[in-house]
Amino acid sequence: MYKPTLIVLAKAPRIGVGKTRLAAELGRSEAWRINRALQAHTMRVARDYRWRTLLCVTPDSAVRERFDVWPSGLPRMRQGAGDLGVRLARALAGKRRVAIIGTDCPSLTPAHLVQAFTALKRKPFVLGPTHDGGFWLLAARSGRAAARAMDGVRWSSAHAAADVLRNLGAANVALLPMLRDIDVAADWAAYRSAKRESSGV
Repeated sequence: MYKPTLIVLAKAPRIGVGKTRLAAELGRSEAWRINRALQAHTMRVARDYRWRTLLCVTPDSAVRERFDVWPSGLPRMRQGAGDLGVRLARALAGKRRVAIIGTDCPSLTPAHLVQAFTALKRKPFVLGPTHDGGFWLLAARSGRAAARAMDGVRWSSAHAAADVLRNLGAANVALLPMLRDIDVAADWAAYRSAKRESSGV
């Protein structure tokens, strides 16, 4: 059986690109440092022999640029223009047994991704919700079918995951554990605090 596909949505890890809410609170340099750490973690998790990994990048010019946190061996594709829904739909279209993630979840592990692809044997779609109402993963047996669920979603809001779930049909979706993503300084502080507690520091 052919390998499933994992798509990683990533913004070029440059100062001033992405993590705008973190930058507003912590400064551009600190936001860039956190973004690099998050991307490096995601790339370590995403590269695995059990699936084919694609890096889907923005801005489009970054498809040819070199960044030390982006593994040179990963195939790249452009995100293209449009809102998040349009870009997700474009990335998913034409693919089968596909999952798509961002680079904002420091608690993401390979086991989460294995769980997602395994869940596709039971349900046609898989959704990994985040604490703020978004989602850290969307997976589908048919990328084309998932792409059709992007219409009418209130992106960057507390309703995004609920809207996608509604569009897909809740009975068709396997839900994964809720994870925390990093959008604002409080998210980063909460993650670091939880990590210290779990390590007994």
